[in-house]
Amino acid sequence: MAISNPSLPRPTPVVARLIAACVVVQLLLATLFTSDAVVATLRLDPARGLRAPWTLFTYMFVHAGLLHLAANMLVLYLFGTAVEARMGSRQFFVFYLYCGVGAALFALGLNQLTPLVPFIGASGAVMGVALAFAAYWPDADVMVFPIPIPIKARTLIIVLALIDLVLARVTTDGIAHEAHLGGLLFGWLYFRMAALRQRRPGPQPRQVERVVMVQTASRDAESRGAAPIRQVPRPGSDPVAAEMDRVLDKISAKGIASLTPEERRFLDEVSKRKQREVN
Repeated sequence: MAISNPSLPRPTPVVARLIAACVVVQLLLATLFTSDAVVATLRLDPARGLRAPWTLFTYMFVHAGLLHLAANMLVLYLFGTAVEARMGSRQFFVFYLYCGVGAALFALGLNQLTPLVPFIGASGAVMGVALAFAAYWPDADVMVFPIPIPIKARTLIIVLALIDLVLARVTTDGIAHEAHLGGLLFGWLYFRMAALRQRRPGPQPRQVERVVMVQTASRDAESRGAAPIRQVPRPGSDPVAAEMDRVLDKISAKGIASLTPEERRFLDEVSKRKQREVN
């Protein structure tokens, strides 16, 4: 699975740390803590309910093997890098944990109706991140191996949800399809609640004057005076660049005060990343 993009982006800070944490845990379990009792302590066992509350978090960092780990981390990298740049690192980290814990709670609730086996892995949280990508960029093209044609992100999430729903009912393949559905559900609830909050009338934001400086390549342009510059995204450009273009266009058309808090965080996060790359 890959986003249709000619160049792969650099991992954002939280995505890089989450991948590193999962890799380190996997190495420790394969070398030092090889007892099955360790995995049993960290995995989520729906039968135990909330008697082991730490497992609501720890199960996300334990994987069944290198293939399981690689698949989850690849999806986290491909989707999470763009989502973190849009959300901001702090909010993205909270969202990731929220989807992972939500997936666990969903499984605990289902266990009251039908018994579920213990499970491990970051799939629930990663599915929530994939849904966030589709919520921000529903028409982005995504390549899914071995399908030779791109699929819209929104369509991909719908298809994955239907597949997990069917497989959760008809198979016992050892994959926690219920956790996948839980991550998708809690991710959807997050954006649903955000949409409802935006619809509520609130106090008018205080007008704050900000200056957005764009450096042009020609000195003659400076002498003619500053003018709004509309950046047109190139075909195949990555979602972060496309979102940056959209935000800049909005500033040009309506002013900095028209940005939502989420768009301001996105602009600040991109600015910090550019400064780090320069330094």
